[in-house]
Amino acid sequence: MTYGALRAFIRQIHRQLAAKGIGPGDRVAIVLPNGPEMASSFLAVASGLSAAPLNPAYKQAEYEFYLSDLTPKLVLVEPGSDNPVRAAAAGLNIPVAELQIAPDAPAGAFTLWADEADSTPPAASDEALVLHTSGTTSRPKVVPLSQANLFASANNIASTLRLSSQDHCLNVMPLFHIHGLMAVVLASMTSGASVCCTPGFNALRFFGWATEEKPTWYSAVPTMHQAILQRAERNSEAVNAMKLRFVRSSSASLPPPVFKELQETFRCPVIEAYGMTEAAHQMASNPLPPGEQKPGFVGKAAGPEICILDVGGATQPAGTEGEVCIRGANVTLGYENNPSANASSFTNGWFRTGDQGYLDASGYLKITGRIKEIINRGGEKVSPLEVDDVLLEHPAVGQCVTFGMPHKALGEEVAVAIVLVEGASLTPSELQAFAGQTLAPYKVPKKIVILDEVPKGATGKVQRIGLAKLLGLGDA
Repeated sequence: MTYGALRAFIRQIHRQLAAKGIGPGDRVAIVLPNGPEMASSFLAVASGLSAAPLNPAYKQAEYEFYLSDLTPKLVLVEPGSDNPVRAAAAGLNIPVAELQIAPDAPAGAFTLWADEADSTPPAASDEALVLHTSGTTSRPKVVPLSQANLFASANNIASTLRLSSQDHCLNVMPLFHIHGLMAVVLASMTSGASVCCTPGFNALRFFGWATEEKPTWYSAVPTMHQAILQRAERNSEAVNAMKLRFVRSSSASLPPPVFKELQETFRCPVIEAYGMTEAAHQMASNPLPPGEQKPGFVGKAAGPEICILDVGGATQPAGTEGEVCIRGANVTLGYENNPSANASSFTNGWFRTGDQGYLDASGYLKITGRIKEIINRGGEKVSPLEVDDVLLEHPAVGQCVTFGMPHKALGEEVAVAIVLVEGASLTPSELQAFAGQTLAPYKVPKKIVILDEVPKGATGKVQRIGLAKLLGLGDA
């Protein structure tokens, strides 16, 4: 689809929605699989009213919760869809519309119905996108993001990555998540670049897609990068043919060994960035060359201002750990209908991210852990990320996730779930001995679980909180 066709398509969808009385300030839920129509529906809805993308793998009860919370005017589904969102929407009297796709339509083009009316453009302060937080420890919070938030964030990302019309991104990120929506789709559209919208992440198909599409970059979460690297050797011809300008990683900490392997495999800069829903994605990023990419650091402020505050709200100097806080044009003004969360999340105009870290003397940000994920072992604090980084140095460890396991005497004990490199063997005692060469004894995992696959959330991120319960561990 060309930019000219995309503009005409978006205006037509705005007019069709206006014919049903749906316009700026209204929400439209989008329940579609990854692909061109998911990307184009997000662009069409978000640019005229408010898009509420939902995971198409949810069950009916989950849709009932999210639709009740969001109260959209309409739900968009794919042609012939039997997704359980239909039943959930029917129970809440929310209309459902199937996309109508012509056989010869370009990528992403569809109509909703024949009726059209004059549409009204939104204001900068109008809501453009609404998402829920992951809600690993509490009820998911509703994050409204304005037209101005999205505009600022897309421009921040495009500027950081120096995107141009020469760039072509292979999107493997789910498009119900802020990472894919902003860092890939909207940032690319902002800079006149192009995107290939795949059906979703598939490590087995990645190199085939890359050979066909010849992307200049891709963005993914660390677990996806690891899965791609595991298949790189047997796809050496495709790897050698790839001419990536850079590889981007975000949404979780990229272990330094993975950073190094990506750099060596794809022969290009690896740009680790730091984002979250409340910031319309990007907050910090490592710069492209000639700037330095620091493994283990999420880069410099890349859009919003960043500072480190202590518990009392005092700014901390370089090298001193505290809570990472941000403010800027891309940051949400607050959670919806949640005054207590807003009161605890904002301090003197700064948004508290819930992440612990510090800025070095050069302004690079190091995330040392999620405050709620820090393991409290009898008063001794252990950062799961620090343990991950050490264990991943072992040549037999392919993936690992360190987490807190309930313990009767200590409150919490250090545990880790690992996936071995294909064909490798390793005993828990061997790994403990390896860890003990670098880590203080209290940081060495007391429980090591070897798995075929580490459990992940819908966006490919590892969920540390709740992992002990999921694996049936605790109360030693």
